[in-house]
Amino acid sequence: MPELPEVETTRRGILPYLEHQTIIKLEVRNPNLRWPVPESLSQIMPQRVQSVQRRGKYIIIELESGAILVHLGMSGSMRVLDKNESIGKHDHVDFVMQDKVIRFNDPRRFGSVLWSDEWTQHSLISHLGPEPLSDLFSAEYLYKKSRKRKASIKQFVMDSHVVVGVGNIYANEALFFAGIHPCRAAGRISQQRYQKLVDEIKRVLTSAIAQGGTTLRDFVGGDGKPGYFQQKLFVYGRAGHECKRCKKPLEEVRQNGRSTVFCAICQT
Repeated sequence: MPELPEVETTRRGILPYLEHQTIIKLEVRNPNLRWPVPESLSQIMPQRVQSVQRRGKYIIIELESGAILVHLGMSGSMRVLDKNESIGKHDHVDFVMQDKVIRFNDPRRFGSVLWSDEWTQHSLISHLGPEPLSDLFSAEYLYKKSRKRKASIKQFVMDSHVVVGVGNIYANEALFFAGIHPCRAAGRISQQRYQKLVDEIKRVLTSAIAQGGTTLRDFVGGDGKPGYFQQKLFVYGRAGHECKRCKKPLEEVRQNGRSTVFCAICQT
């Protein structure tokens, strides 16, 4: 599933072609995504794009009268293409511009293209925690939020009510670099250790964004190219391989159906 760096990479890729440009029309070939694409979307075009933002894993395309909320789901992508580019089987929605097309492709159809008159109040957005790269996400905030919480620290930082966009890959990586065992209860971690974790979450996500996200089977950025962060992963997907620090074999457990890889020596 595309995580925050992949979504941010996509946002940056489509930004120059959308922001302050006019969407002439919206071509919806298959509205049956995770939620049906509203019929009204095609009827309100053309409209000029005011901004292209991101909130969590949602790409927010702000128009004159509201906003389109795009979620990439498990396998979605948005690509900048020429208008004469042939249409593929899973090309469900086209944002048609003057010279280019922004094409939403989603083989598994778990993504979404929705409308909101006031996107900050939308039910999918309003409950979200702070952005991990913002000043609101701090060690003091996490420490206070975690008191008396029995959930594991990995589950805690992956909770979008606590902080948005820290998905499985980057939670694994940040916890390794912070030296925190992923099964440790969130409420039993000191503010000093939370400072290290916050620093590592910000560093890992920033590095992944700079590298274009993580190469996943289905993910491509707005330019159609995959990300390149996977080659830098220290623990995720490396169960049984030796730890790059202590050389002991990495271990794996399942948490909420997700793979968690860690070093029992380096993480306590």
